[in-house]
Amino acid sequence: MIPRPSRDTLTVGLLAGGRATRLGGLDKAWLLRDGVAQVERLCNRFAAQASCVLVSANRDLPRYADAGIDAIPDRHPDTGPLSGLDALAVATTTPWLFTLPVDALHVDASVLSRLIAAAGDTGVSAEDDDGLQPLVALWPVAALRVAATDALRGDDFSVRGLQRALGMRTVRFAQVRFGNLNTPDDLVRAGVTHD
Repeated sequence: MIPRPSRDTLTVGLLAGGRATRLGGLDKAWLLRDGVAQVERLCNRFAAQASCVLVSANRDLPRYADAGIDAIPDRHPDTGPLSGLDALAVATTTPWLFTLPVDALHVDASVLSRLIAAAGDTGVSAEDDDGLQPLVALWPVAALRVAATDALRGDDFSVRGLQRALGMRTVRFAQVRFGNLNTPDDLVRAGVTHD
């Protein structure tokens, strides 16, 4: 039996390993909103809800270290978000992992609370008004480790497929848009700058 998700049994994992090709390769983790880097904003937002915050990242790792952030590189490059989930699952020492993309704009402790309430033993992902958000999810770590390894071996890099294999449920967040930073227009709307 997996213990209930709580501060002591939960790690937060930020997914920052993408290439951001639609943004010309800008590193989304270090985009600034109100002078604060996105990765630092999310680390600060969730630090009190978890025993640990980890970041799946593949570039500029010394920058994370300088900021006091634990960055975990992919073990299987070029396999999309699944490689980040795999790396985080291997590095996580708690039974539960809450993941979200580093460019999430409107994900907060209330989202995590609702996912915890609905988690069961198989985990849960979120759906907002833009559709299923499979990376905003609460994962049982032991099961994720096995399923991610199997998916990578089978060249099946679909996060949704992974969640179906785990029997994860979905929580609907009505009249909510988590938002993200995928295009130059998204940066302008969110008031984001970069160095």
